[in-house]
Amino acid sequence: MIKVKKEGIIINKTTLPFENEGVLNPAAIREDNFVHLLYRAVSEGNHSSIGYCRLDGPMKIEVRNEQPILIPEFDYESHGMEDPRIVKIEGVYYMTYTAFDGVNALGCLATSTDLIHFEKKGIIVPEITYEEFNALAETNDSIHEKYFRFNEHRGILEKDGIKMLVWDKNVILFPRKINGKFYFMHRIRPESQIVLGIEKFEDLTPEYWKKYFLSYNDYIFLSPKYDHEISYLGGGCPPIETPQGWLIIYHGVHDSAEGYVYSACAALFDLEDPLIEIARLPYPLFQPQFSWELKGEVNNVCFPTGAVVFEDRLYIYYGAADERIACASVQLSELLNELVSNKK
Repeated sequence: MIKVKKEGIIINKTTLPFENEGVLNPAAIREDNFVHLLYRAVSEGNHSSIGYCRLDGPMKIEVRNEQPILIPEFDYESHGMEDPRIVKIEGVYYMTYTAFDGVNALGCLATSTDLIHFEKKGIIVPEITYEEFNALAETNDSIHEKYFRFNEHRGILEKDGIKMLVWDKNVILFPRKINGKFYFMHRIRPESQIVLGIEKFEDLTPEYWKKYFLSYNDYIFLSPKYDHEISYLGGGCPPIETPQGWLIIYHGVHDSAEGYVYSACAALFDLEDPLIEIARLPYPLFQPQFSWELKGEVNNVCFPTGAVVFEDRLYIYYGAADERIACASVQLSELLNELVSNKK
């Protein structure tokens, strides 16, 4: 089995009003010797904004803002901006996040050229009811029976005057264009799906999504396979390009006597056709082990969302028990060798 080092907690919540309930699930991007972390900061009442911290090297805090770098501004994010991820493509930072309006959780996009000023582009995933989703997805093929359990909202169609939609979270862009087009992952439980090549985000129209769902099974990127991910899975960190393929660090969830357990997992996909899975670890890369991962706002959670490479060391930043930010590291070449030895 691959050897993973738990580096420990690097960011705790503070008494500042915007992050006094928790800090978790950071986006991470390396530039020179610095790592920029944009993290979910939770205030009283479970309202989230985006905090900012800069590390010197992979672990040492150099700057930490005392105010959020991004706050909710629009109705679709009125209850929070959650779980950011970030990539840089052709000089532009693309930050995806989950917007929560108190009823629905949907993937959004914001862009920046300086990591200070962001332009919000709005919701980029489909805004579709469960009934609409079900009708489209079953037109040409059947969908996994677990979709019924995870997405039908127990038959509730509206809450607080807001129409209930299928939750579509964990939107994560590939860090470069493939054949000149954007690719990104997204997640409607229990599987992770992929959008294969768009020229611009304005192309994600209702008509686009209607055609997408008519061939829904063609876009399933990751499906639960092993015991540690058997309940459901979803995206984690942005893909990391390696000679062997796209390294995907994702999260897998299994049910236990103490509730759901969230683990960090790893897989490898083809560089030019990311729908082709090359290999997957048959066991968790790492899972809750220490008290700060086992007990918190949500117990038994290691939720990876950002990763950077220093020399041959991969540093993975993750939310620990939905209350604090921790880091784990692994030798990159060793991980790739282990994945290649588990080829499909």
